[in-house]
Amino acid sequence: RAGAPFQFLAVQKTGVQQSVGLIQLNRPQALNALCEGLMQELRRALEALESDPQVGAIVITGSQKAFAGRAGCFSPHPPRVWGGRVGVPCCFPVAAGADIKEMQNKTFQECYGSGFLAGWDKVATVRKPIIAAVNGYALGGGCELAMMCDIIYAGEKAQFGQPEILLGTIPGAGGTQRLTRAVGKSLAMEMVLTGERISA
Repeated sequence: RAGAPFQFLAVQKTGVQQSVGLIQLNRPQALNALCEGLMQELRRALEALESDPQVGAIVITGSQKAFAGRAGCFSPHPPRVWGGRVGVPCCFPVAAGADIKEMQNKTFQECYGSGFLAGWDKVATVRKPIIAAVNGYALGGGCELAMMCDIIYAGEKAQFGQPEILLGTIPGAGGTQRLTRAVGKSLAMEMVLTGERISA
């Protein structure tokens, strides 16, 4: 186990030589919605595993239902299946998205002034390879979290999407740029502007 106990994560070293850091998002009551507490713990876990010389790679995963995501971001429309892979090197679970309940009453000035979302990109700056293992919903912030990883392994039940438009906003943690690089401009624009999801 890396560091002090976590409330929103299960962290362990695994593998024959204990050389794989495994971080499981563990907020099942909210479909692993990415609240500030969870993101602080994720940064702490990543720092501990990155500085551990025994760890050669890190896997981030969630549950069978949700990788990570935004609570309340589920579209009433059935997902559109495009077939094939998501467009990035991609069989396990990860999160449904950022915690909308935590953000809903914040003004732009509060978010900007408090550095809201600051540090969310820690995943992208870790020097060891990070694998997102997704087999459930990866929506909004959950999709952005998966795209920050170096590799995405997507199971048959994986669903990726940026449904922020359904709440009158757009992805805020780099999702528009990463999604465009991952799946191309046309599909990225469709996903961001309609809230449609794609499967693995």
